[in-house]
Amino acid sequence: MLHKITSAFPWIVTFFVILALIHPPFFTWFEGSLITLGLGGIMLGMGLTLKSHDFVQVIRHPKWVFIGISMQFLIMPLLGWGLAALFQLPPNFAVGMILVASCPGGTASNVIAYLAKAEVALSVSMTACSTLAAIFMTPFLTLQFSGNYLDIPAAGLFYSTLKVVLLPIMIGVLINRYLPKTTLKILPFAPPSAVLLICLIVASIVGQGKEIILHSGWVLIIALICLHFFGFLLGFLVSFGVFKNWKVAKTISIEVGMQNSGLGVVLARENFSNPSVAIPAAISSLIHSLMGSFFVRLFKNKE
Repeated sequence: MLHKITSAFPWIVTFFVILALIHPPFFTWFEGSLITLGLGGIMLGMGLTLKSHDFVQVIRHPKWVFIGISMQFLIMPLLGWGLAALFQLPPNFAVGMILVASCPGGTASNVIAYLAKAEVALSVSMTACSTLAAIFMTPFLTLQFSGNYLDIPAAGLFYSTLKVVLLPIMIGVLINRYLPKTTLKILPFAPPSAVLLICLIVASIVGQGKEIILHSGWVLIIALICLHFFGFLLGFLVSFGVFKNWKVAKTISIEVGMQNSGLGVVLARENFSNPSVAIPAAISSLIHSLMGSFFVRLFKNKE
């Protein structure tokens, strides 16, 4: 049952978003500190799953991880910046798009990697490494690419990332290390809990921004579809061209194409006064989840 909830993530988040657009109060109660705590819970769950052998892929094949993370923090922010300019997005949407494009991989990418029969260990390693790198890279890249749109609170972004990423992951790792029996009891519930929390975060932001999305969000949606489509495509083409390994290319493609949108939402809400900055991250979660589901169907039986 729990596994089915995790596998159904793209469809659950779609259902939540539709409900949020029909009747926002279903989800708008989940706001403020609850969103921050929700992301902290997701990061804690990631920390609980991390063990030393998960990073064996980094030691055995450092080029896989290096190429993947390099594309994640180079291709995606560049795409976010370029598409924001191409589609002439309003400043708040542009900053939000660049912010989510500068985020690391999320736990959803690990689920999609598993369903697509990709290298799950590599996916987990890349997510963990990119998440830790994001403490510095996400604020830095957002500042570099968004400076022409708004004043970017770099120090605030750094502090927020540190608080909602590093601290929960460290707690999760420590619990895993020193309370293994407790970890074994919690672990089965971590993925479905992450699914529920990210769906609540996304639906809350969509519900709060319903009018903005319905009246001026269509260009943003098209821009975000392009962002993730080219993320998946370039991630696959570049990695397959370098490594000539179909399974590795699938994995890197998923990691590059899917961002931790929940982190983007929290960073936007905590550091920008205008709530519309968080909308691109919320819509991004829906789009890359659906694209990831399509990716599974397309590549599941191709080794």
